[in-house]
Amino acid sequence: MPASLLRIATRKSPLALWQAEHVAGRLRETHARLAVELLPLSTRGDEVLDRSLAAIGGKGLFLKELEIALADGRADLAVHSLKDVPAHLDPQFELAAILARADCADAFVSNDCASLDALPRGARVGTSSLRRAAQLRARRPDLEVADLRGNVGTRLAKLDRGDYAAIILAVAGLQRMGFDARIRSRLAPPEWLPAPGQAAIAVETRSGDARVIERVKALDDAATRCNVAAERALNAELGGDCTMPLGAWCETRANGTLRLHGLLGDAHDGRLLRAEADGDAPAALGREVARLLREGGADALLAERA
Repeated sequence: MPASLLRIATRKSPLALWQAEHVAGRLRETHARLAVELLPLSTRGDEVLDRSLAAIGGKGLFLKELEIALADGRADLAVHSLKDVPAHLDPQFELAAILARADCADAFVSNDCASLDALPRGARVGTSSLRRAAQLRARRPDLEVADLRGNVGTRLAKLDRGDYAAIILAVAGLQRMGFDARIRSRLAPPEWLPAPGQAAIAVETRSGDARVIERVKALDDAATRCNVAAERALNAELGGDCTMPLGAWCETRANGTLRLHGLLGDAHDGRLLRAEADGDAPAALGREVARLLREGGADALLAERA
């Protein structure tokens, strides 16, 4: 393979392809005469749409086929939504770059209501996320929360045909696909917490692959990496389960310190545990917020899900 060629493994969904093309474009801009090709792959997470992600094994199912392509040499890097990347990565891979984060809020999308609070009692709201379901039930226990799978376009089509009164999606995904106008209101932190790493694009490589890492690391955003490291450390400390109803958001304060907000919920009854702490070291901060959540009953809540 020519040294000037990089091959990107990506899912086939429109949003995944947008993200991969975005990374490819950034690489071409950064490295003159570098050729970049996409290797679109189908993953089990994309193929099984009749069951919830939690039922079939979690968001890590979006990575397996891409990592196989990395391991066998068909691809040099893989591009992911960081929120889909498990907290514990296989040691043969590393996250060589995390791009600057976009808007990490969730979006309330409806054709009839301007906000979550404006929905009529008993309205049906679609989401594929246990984290979103827990926060929905906490805020509006009267609503019917129903599973919603598929890519962004498919989910919007289901809303438009009347299957749901509203749906909850990521602001960043809608904006990247050109659906800004569909966002009726933002469900934003710290009141409403996103998934760890939400709105950040991650570039995965083989560990120690100097030729590829050297090219990719130019895309890394230090501030984003620092913030999402705290969020992912919290996730890892509580078990690293992609199906966990966990929300996390780390902000950098004016004085340069980090503040990590954490939330663990129950998607069935809307119970929420919250904790937050300040610190300078992302990993230690993640562990501290996990400790505070455990003090509030996190272990019992997690045991109920087992």
